Amino acid sequence: MSSPSDAVLALFDETGAYLRGHFRLTSGLHSPEYLQCALVLQHPCFAERLGQRLAEALRPLLGGRDKPELVASPALGGIIIGHEVARALQARFIFTERDPSGKMTLRRGFSVAPGELAVVVEDVVTTGGSTREVVEALRSAGAQVAAAGAIIDRSGGQAEVGAPRVSLATLNVVTYPPEDCPLCRQGVPVVKPGSRSV
Repeated sequence: MSSPSDAVLALFDETGAYLRGHFRLTSGLHSPEYLQCALVLQHPCFAERLGQRLAEALRPLLGGRDKPELVASPALGGIIIGHEVARALQARFIFTERDPSGKMTLRRGFSVAPGELAVVVEDVVTTGGSTREVVEALRSAGAQVAAAGAIIDRSGGQAEVGAPRVSLATLNVVTYPPEDCPLCRQGVPVVKPGSRSV
């Protein structure tokens, strides 16, 4: 019998979103596997389904509250799934962006009310860095961050994001610092498929 996690990964395979090769991740690490969530989320029916499932997984972390007041995601990767989770939870949705110095900030007139209950939603977690930065930005603005969620956790459950978290599928995907990457030593060309250039 397949698990819910298997069904999520099957969706990635079906849409060609589970890539194999040599990739430079947003974190700077290298990996032989990459999950291109945009290829799944380009289908509104799949985005809606994943958003509903992630919303349900987040509910138990809300401290007895029925729903958060706010869902926030890092741009660019978290925007679609964050919006779908917000829709499922009937919450407001905002996103953070990097300012010219590289710091994750609220822009475009987005604001947070003091004490506003929030969750952070990302597409894929590898090191947890982007999610953690959004959590910190929201807390600095006065929000109460209850939880974080992602479609895929590539860290094998090890990433620390500064809040309790859930994911729809957890993988132990090998990563390498660039200086220790066997694919680089073999001369395999590296691809940067994400939304941020490095």
